[in-house]
Amino acid sequence: MTGTVTWLTQEAHDRLQGELDQLVAHRPVIAAEINARREEGDLKENGGYHAARDEQAKQESRIRQIQELLRNAQVGVAPADDGVVEQGMVVTVAYDGDDDDQETFLLGSREEGAHGNLPVYSPQSPLGQAIIGSSRGESREYALPNGKIQKVAVLEAKPFTG
Repeated sequence: MTGTVTWLTQEAHDRLQGELDQLVAHRPVIAAEINARREEGDLKENGGYHAARDEQAKQESRIRQIQELLRNAQVGVAPADDGVVEQGMVVTVAYDGDDDDQETFLLGSREEGAHGNLPVYSPQSPLGQAIIGSSRGESREYALPNGKIQKVAVLEAKPFTG
């Protein structure tokens, strides 16, 4: 993920910044828990100590993940309304050329979370990788987890407006 620019809404950026601030503020609590458990004696058989260390490792990993994401975030900048699929676009696709089998979604970070009924697909997902850079009316293919090939046509791509 290093160096990857991630498109985020201002709302998602603020939510992630709040989570980061909360995790950083919670660091002393975890450290105190580890110290308290360490004083209980034999560390090899101290489940509370190991659980606290595991929690600290998860927390530090999430802190690094959010810091990296925010460092490389493009916040609230709408992409060009040129019909070319990129992050920050609301995309409507038809599967297998079937206009009855359509889906509309936001192409952006999974950290965005859904916006109402609008799901969010990552540009790193198989579908996202297949359609990024494509234009309205263009068809692409991508591999499904079962190994089959899925055909998809881009019907529309508009900048996300919130």
